Amino acid sequence: MNKLSRAEPVTDRPPIADRSHLSRFWVSASGFWRGKSALLGWSLTIALIVMGIAQLAVQYRLNYWNRDFFNALQFRDAHGLWLQSLIFLPLAILSVGLKVAAVWGRMTMQRKWREWLTTNILHTWLYRDHYRQLEGVAGEYQNAEYRISYDAKTATDAPVDLALGIFTSALTALVFIDVLWNVGGSINFAAGRLQLTIPGYLVVAVIIYSLLFTRIMLVIGRKLPAVIQVQSQAEAEFLAAANQIRTANQPGVLPKEIQQAWNTFRQVLEAWRKLCWQLMGTTFVSQTDLLLAPVVAWILCAPKYLSGVMTLGELMQASAAFVTVQISFNWLVDNYQRLADWRAAVSRVATLLLALDEVARRERAGAAEARDRK
Repeated sequence: MNKLSRAEPVTDRPPIADRSHLSRFWVSASGFWRGKSALLGWSLTIALIVMGIAQLAVQYRLNYWNRDFFNALQFRDAHGLWLQSLIFLPLAILSVGLKVAAVWGRMTMQRKWREWLTTNILHTWLYRDHYRQLEGVAGEYQNAEYRISYDAKTATDAPVDLALGIFTSALTALVFIDVLWNVGGSINFAAGRLQLTIPGYLVVAVIIYSLLFTRIMLVIGRKLPAVIQVQSQAEAEFLAAANQIRTANQPGVLPKEIQQAWNTFRQVLEAWRKLCWQLMGTTFVSQTDLLLAPVVAWILCAPKYLSGVMTLGELMQASAAFVTVQISFNWLVDNYQRLADWRAAVSRVATLLLALDEVARRERAGAAEARDRK
């Protein structure tokens, strides 16, 4: 008989991610930018901001290069094509170099922040055998080792990527909206006997398009943070159950512990199935968004291009700017899963920190009571 069939049904746990957990995590994690580590933390932060601005400047220049190149192609300007080829070389080198430097800065920030946070959690966890005293504290903090290693890594890796993404997306949107407004201009069309003019119609279109897909992603992926939380908790419980068999003092077969391991393993499989369905939905939205964006831009620019108001270079420039702004506005669509992963990891780390806070509080209360007795 398959042991999985004897497992108890899986019960969903409510998501732990809330403001109190986020606040507790930040109280500890923000210490990286204070005290002895402040110089390193702020230096890396400023360096990443500067590199992000430099990358945006190169991207902006490449957008205009795109226009000039295709205009030269349209007018069969051999000299212009050669000139644009020469201009492209240093821009390409600069773009690649900045991206490589950004990888170094980002991963160095993540490594140093994780080192700082994990070191502090470990010190608290090991101090006066606090890890043993956790058993007397209520809460879902089982398998603290998993939270200190895996969850602390995700909790410090993801926010660096997400913060940089938000920063660059906001700046990119501001810069390239100006490009869209100037290149696209206004459009006139007839609605019955009325002649309507929409100024900056490409800007209006990209905002509507982005809001539509963001709303769709929020609807389809609304359960993703909770599902990821359940899946992470199930993985931790399965690891704890397997570890309990290994560390048990009783010799021979341990039917209770073995059955618990099978039960938790079934929970892992069920949680993974639910996660798969959620990711299928969010992937459908993000990939549809990615494929449609340039097509929508070409369709919107086609009337002006066919009427001769817009050149081929301007059409390609507007299309590239449209996609760039759309990517910036749809930052949430592209990073929804990563944000959900981070929230789940932060919640799990914060739960452990709160349990350690309770251990420390009880320790202080016991010490105070002992002093009063004297």
